[in-house]
Amino acid sequence: MTDSATPTITSLADRPSLISRVYEINETWPPFTSHDLVASTLLSQVVEEFPQYCAVATDGDRVIARALAVPFNAEADGRTETPDQGWDRVLSWAFRDRRHGLPPTVAGALEITVDTEYLGRGLSYRMLRALRDAAEGQGHRVLLAPVRPTAKHLQPRVPMSDYIRQRREDGLPDDPWLRVHVKAGGTIANVAPASMTVSGSLRQWRQWTGLPFDRDGDIEVPGALAPVRCDIALDRAVYVEPNVWVRHALRTAG
Repeated sequence: MTDSATPTITSLADRPSLISRVYEINETWPPFTSHDLVASTLLSQVVEEFPQYCAVATDGDRVIARALAVPFNAEADGRTETPDQGWDRVLSWAFRDRRHGLPPTVAGALEITVDTEYLGRGLSYRMLRALRDAAEGQGHRVLLAPVRPTAKHLQPRVPMSDYIRQRREDGLPDDPWLRVHVKAGGTIANVAPASMTVSGSLRQWRQWTGLPFDRDGDIEVPGALAPVRCDIALDRAVYVEPNVWVRHALRTAG
């Protein structure tokens, strides 16, 4: 780690040379999450297609955090600002809208990832601020985030609707990441019950998790926010991840 006092945070549009480096970060995402079909197909293209909605943090020459968002149209037929298939739906809508020339109405946050050596220093809050600023800079009045609560994996069998009601004495969410969003001005809207879906053979799940997957039923997996449903006869296990929709009202453009 360098001795620089404050990381530099900028839009990726302003530092295009870093677009190819945003995944150099030492991160803690559970391995199975990258096997969500929408993520594996589209996520890597976000920084190239929507750099003006994304931010990067550096410490000297080292990339230490990334924040990704995309624009989408929430007013087209059959759509809503906070769909049940939160993360997957927002990402797929963003690319579909761009392909068909549908004008965006809101911005949707996808992720904020901080290098493991820089956790606990308030950098995630600053990256969230950078996403809000980027959305405002593109003329949006709303940033929507299908938030992945960072402590939910410790209570995988608690329904997300119950989990988000857990509060500290000061009234703020008990979950650290939800608390950051609320302190930044966000309001919890509702649950996205099927925000990501990962389906794989039992062999794949054994590779991803190191667990035996040798019985039918719900299996708790480290890092998962809900149990993974295992079916021996079908040689299949499916993980459906709930997230939490948080709405950030932005300053009026112009």
